[in-house]
Amino acid sequence: MDNILNQIGIENYIFLSVLLFCIGIFGVLYRRNAIIVFMSIEIMLNAVNLLFVAFSTYWQDAKGEVFVFFSMAVAAAEVAVGLAILVAVFRNIGSVDISNLKNLKG
Repeated sequence: MDNILNQIGIENYIFLSVLLFCIGIFGVLYRRNAIIVFMSIEIMLNAVNLLFVAFSTYWQDAKGEVFVFFSMAVAAAEVAVGLAILVAVFRNIGSVDISNLKNLKG
């Protein structure tokens, strides 16, 4: 793995991670579909996990890779809870559009 990191370079991993994170931010800010917002949040989490693994390999320390396992477990739980809430909202409203969620007050 060390040989691959030397060939590709840590800068390319950083660039890819920043690009994925920006795509995720764009999806969260500009999309109205709740499923796409969840996917965008997952893309942002994966961008951070990519950086953790790249820097963990760069510094020859496994702490970053262990942290990625915990982060992925939390992300999986977040998706399970988020999709359960989304299904409940869809059953009540009939839409997954975020702008319709303001009607849930009171």
